[in-house]
Amino acid sequence: MEAHYQLSDQDFVYQFENIILDPKLFSHEAHLRIAWIYIKNNNIDYAIAQLREQLIKFVTHLGAREKYNETVTVAAVKAVYHFYLKSNSENFKSFIEEFPRLKTNFKDVLAQHYNIDVFNSEIAKSSFLEPDKLPFN
Repeated sequence: MEAHYQLSDQDFVYQFENIILDPKLFSHEAHLRIAWIYIKNNNIDYAIAQLREQLIKFVTHLGAREKYNETVTVAAVKAVYHFYLKSNSENFKSFIEEFPRLKTNFKDVLAQHYNIDVFNSEIAKSSFLEPDKLPFN
């Protein structure tokens, strides 16, 4: 089990938003968890806007602003939302167990939507690219 589970959803969001979260806890799965929490507690539009803003603050604070990728960030929220709408899970741990490919095959999930490598594209890093294969719904 990943270390971010030691925090409740409320504490996890609080520490992330206040930039006091230990960076070791912010794995790919933790990124998905934040998106899931924002969606569950608000809506997709809020989740996208909030995750964008908070993630930029977080990576900038760590001196790693160049690691931020706009397309991957927004696409991750949209992918979580897609599966969230199909889920019966009451918590993120059950959700990620229900849809493990979000964690284990995330690059393949995005490859279903994009012809380009959004992880390495400079354009994708700086602005959101709409999918050119399969839209998110």
